[in-house]
Amino acid sequence: MTRAEEFQELRPLLFSIAYRILGSVGEAEDAVQEAWLRYDAYPGRPASAKAFLAATVSRIAIDVLRSARVRREQYTGRWFPEPLLADPYEDPERSAELADSLSMAALLLLERLSPLERAVFVLREVFGFGFGEVAAAVGRSEAACRQLAVRARRHMEAGRARFETDRRERDELAGRFFDAFRDGDVDGLRDLLAADVRMVGDSGGNAPLWGTGVFGAGKVARVLAGIAGPFVRIGGVVQPHEVNGQPGAIFRDREGRIVNTLTLDILSGRVQTIRAVINPDKLRHLGPVADAWAIVREANQARRPTPQP
Repeated sequence: MTRAEEFQELRPLLFSIAYRILGSVGEAEDAVQEAWLRYDAYPGRPASAKAFLAATVSRIAIDVLRSARVRREQYTGRWFPEPLLADPYEDPERSAELADSLSMAALLLLERLSPLERAVFVLREVFGFGFGEVAAAVGRSEAACRQLAVRARRHMEAGRARFETDRRERDELAGRFFDAFRDGDVDGLRDLLAADVRMVGDSGGNAPLWGTGVFGAGKVARVLAGIAGPFVRIGGVVQPHEVNGQPGAIFRDREGRIVNTLTLDILSGRVQTIRAVINPDKLRHLGPVADAWAIVREANQARRPTPQP
């Protein structure tokens, strides 16, 4: 294969590595493009194009993450990763690791790690690179990388939920959740929510949001039901869709433009956390974005009773 053909074959893997390190679709795509430029300009022929490009994109992503952390500390409100509708990279031998590492919950846990710990964890635990390749990628000794991997694994395991839900049961519960949501069924929603459920969102200060969050099954059910009716009445569509490997949905206005995405953390037969990404800057890679402020104004108008003649 030519160098360009090798790169195109490896592009899905490179993007998947960069996205998990950065949590940003745009930054991951930029890192992959920069990796190509460096590969194209490289004077020799590396023994392994995969190892060379994985190391290159990892180093680029580490540098980007270090500067991005300053911006995230100044971010307005909660910061969530940019939603990803489908992972371009597939590996049947590591499907469980790939799916687990893509969830919003896992990506937010990765945010707690240092850039080096995060890169080592992604390369070693998610994609199965050997410690020699990981060491070359991050510029540390193999022994140091083993220690980084141990620390990263400990942090990740400490933050994970203890009980997993069968995928089929999870998807069935999500279907019931979105049916109840569209119907504005408060009782139906409450029955599917954990008692201490959290509903939180990322607007970046650029879109309307329900304060710092809504907590508890009763309150969350009432808020969701209150959102659903007016949104559907003004032509809004709730499109169930897997988001970051989790049950979720894309909310669209009557023109098909994206209002927000929603993901559900489902464990032990209940919805534990609901995360919405509403910041338009984090949705543009998915397609045309709606004016969320206008949607809220129109929905509020739809809540008001029609004057009787």
